[in-house]
Amino acid sequence: MAEALGVPVTDYTFEDCQLALAEGQLRLPSDTCLLEFAKLVRSLGLKPETLEDDLDKYATRAMKMKKEKADLKEFSAYLEFPVSHTLESMFALFDENEDGIIDVREFVIALSVVCKPSKTLETIQLAFQLYQSENGTITEEDLGHILKTAMGVSQIDVTHLFRAVDEEEKGKITYDDFYRFAELQPHFAEDYLYPDQMVAESGLKTSSLSAPNGICTDFSPENAEDKNKPLQKKWN
Repeated sequence: MAEALGVPVTDYTFEDCQLALAEGQLRLPSDTCLLEFAKLVRSLGLKPETLEDDLDKYATRAMKMKKEKADLKEFSAYLEFPVSHTLESMFALFDENEDGIIDVREFVIALSVVCKPSKTLETIQLAFQLYQSENGTITEEDLGHILKTAMGVSQIDVTHLFRAVDEEEKGKITYDDFYRFAELQPHFAEDYLYPDQMVAESGLKTSSLSAPNGICTDFSPENAEDKNKPLQKKWN
């Protein structure tokens, strides 16, 4: 039908549309790489009907690994999938420093967003469990890693948000601190993460963060031809 109508054909699915348009508290920016990640998840063979169970399994394994990094072979064993072009592409997506190792906690956060795109706080709660210290707190640096991954961007400034949550200026916050803040400030992303990049369209606010596009193709028909180009690194 698309060809008959003379419009570009994309390989994004209905689930990708749900991810892009999800009404969670973290509105995905137009250049998010999570759409590309979602495609790789499907290509790898993870099934939508079992994705939440897979998420629980991988989260448990990541918690046991704590801060240990994984190379490609270890990532393959972690996922229980053989090394393939798809797996290599997914690994490259998280190989931020191009040093051949990744933090599997970032994979779990990305998978949680894809699995539950409208349930922002559930993803953030899981991320806190992955990053928190023994006393249940995370630092500003940790929050930066969490939100950068959850939004699929190459960089993000969380200083204003962290300071707003950390009312007692302890330099660390708990999930309860974040939850209470999010309940009072449901639009915290627009207000604290990218207030200068928000524009109004039809009464709704959408993000236009200018992070490098990297591996991710833009979720728009005019860029559909990019789908046949070789994959590049997400974070540069």
